[in-house]
Amino acid sequence: MPTKIALASAVFGLAISCALAQQPPTVRIAGIVERFEGHILAVKSDKFGEIKVKLADNTVVFSVTKATLADVTPGAYVGVGAMPQPDGSQRAIQVTVFADSLRGLGEGHRPWSARANGTMTNGSIEQTVAGVDGRIMTVKYRGGEKKIVVPPDAAILAYGPGDKAELRPGAHVAIVRATKKPDGSLAADRVNVGRGDAVPR
Repeated sequence: MPTKIALASAVFGLAISCALAQQPPTVRIAGIVERFEGHILAVKSDKFGEIKVKLADNTVVFSVTKATLADVTPGAYVGVGAMPQPDGSQRAIQVTVFADSLRGLGEGHRPWSARANGTMTNGSIEQTVAGVDGRIMTVKYRGGEKKIVVPPDAAILAYGPGDKAELRPGAHVAIVRATKKPDGSLAADRVNVGRGDAVPR
């Protein structure tokens, strides 16, 4: 019996490894729109230069606008890009307040691809209190919670539904996960676009 269990565990582990290996690599792209023609979005990126991304027919566009700390209140659903601290807390670099219609989007705690060693926590604010280094908030998500310090220099943004018509030359955009195809081309089905002087990351 132990041998059968061990064999089954090995097969299960191999299946998971194969599934993960089959997932196409992704790239984070942030920059300024140069043009949008047909399904091709051309973006000028500091990291990659001009790069072209093919957008799917069902591509979803989200708008990003500037917000204030007054919008970061208990009950709000947020996404927090942060850096881990020695005491186990997270120090926020960016706090994004989601529209109610997007509550639950990306819920959880995971690495943040915008910063090396950074984290992203999406969840509901349980409480906030004043702290020495800024506001301290508890963000709860399925399976856990995080204590996050929001310093005065953290960027506060609002996140809501957008439209492809906003993908105009000069607009700041960010594509969190552009899929790299075998031929080297890139494709995406989600784009964040800044409104006004907001810059999505």
